[in-house]
Amino acid sequence: MLQPKKTKFRRAFKGRIKGNAKGGTALNFGSHGLKALEPERITARQIEAARRAITREMKRQGKVWIRIFPDVPVSKKPTEVRMGSGKGAPEYWAARVAPGRIMFEIDGVPNDVALESLRLGAAKLPVRTKIISRTEGL
Repeated sequence: MLQPKKTKFRRAFKGRIKGNAKGGTALNFGSHGLKALEPERITARQIEAARRAITREMKRQGKVWIRIFPDVPVSKKPTEVRMGSGKGAPEYWAARVAPGRIMFEIDGVPNDVALESLRLGAAKLPVRTKIISRTEGL
């Protein structure tokens, strides 16, 4: 699973995802992409599950680009622990995804295979998504 090799701080504030994506809103690598339509934190497990679904449907042909990286540590306190005594230990890593952000791109497969694989990948993610193509943007 994806996670940073090293971070400046072990724990991070929760933060809010406000506004639309500042960058990463256009297709850069592939011919088809999966775009987020709402703000959400996406965990490294969800990214990996979506990647597996996409590559399996493509039968390992073509290429997949993951355009998001889980760099935010999400901490959690153990169950049945009293309030206070500091913040919990980091539990998992997440990526903050703003609306308009392209999360996955694929190329090198036929149009119908690309659409079906991105649809299966979108089912693994907690956000509403839209499949975009290079032909739509032109």
